[in-house]
Amino acid sequence: MAKQVVTESARRRRRPTKNGVVLSEQLIVETALRMLKEHGREGLTVRRLGTALGADPSSLYRYFRGTDDLTLAIADELMGRAMRGRRSVGDWRGDLRDLGLRIHSAYLAHPQAAVLTASRVSGRANEIAADETILGVLRSAGFPDPEAVRIYQAFIDQTLAFAALDAASLALPDTARTADERVWQATYARLPADTHPNIAATAPLLVDRMNESAYPHALDMLLDSAEATLATARGETVTSRKGVTAP
Repeated sequence: MAKQVVTESARRRRRPTKNGVVLSEQLIVETALRMLKEHGREGLTVRRLGTALGADPSSLYRYFRGTDDLTLAIADELMGRAMRGRRSVGDWRGDLRDLGLRIHSAYLAHPQAAVLTASRVSGRANEIAADETILGVLRSAGFPDPEAVRIYQAFIDQTLAFAALDAASLALPDTARTADERVWQATYARLPADTHPNIAATAPLLVDRMNESAYPHALDMLLDSAEATLATARGETVTSRKGVTAP
């Protein structure tokens, strides 16, 4: 007699753990996010995760094939949080700007998880939904498909790259991050004009700006370029947000 196939859902635990909770993929991911936030990457192991859930560590393999599979689920959860409650603002540029800021903020809310996952491609539901939304915004705006894909790639790579960079700074120990922030005032602002004329001339601006994320500014630059590209595709002339007219 052929062995009866047990479905994936049937293999998953239904009885409460020692902590009185019923395991689920969502609960495991949320617990992993909390552990990353509190203890960093080194603090997230299957054994410690099982302890936090009040479950035998081996039971986690009913939900994930291994730690890498869990990492991809964490990445997808961050993207899902970015997209949750999202509404169109009414124009393609505003929609893309809102999407970028949402993704960047969602990752920075969990810096340890962002450093771990920003470079990964999960292929999971939330990631796919976000990609479909971004491409839909671009194609609906009238971008030809080759340009839509080019801008999509630049948009999502830039967003995740800044998320990883900014998250890496937030993930530093407080003493290290504070020391880095002080360098602009303690070192750059004191460089003499005779040896470093350009830094000396812009020092007050550097001190004011360099400890803030450049992502919103970089995002606007990308959107300016995309807007000019769309105008060219339409044979139009566009006036940028700063009043410079492009053919």
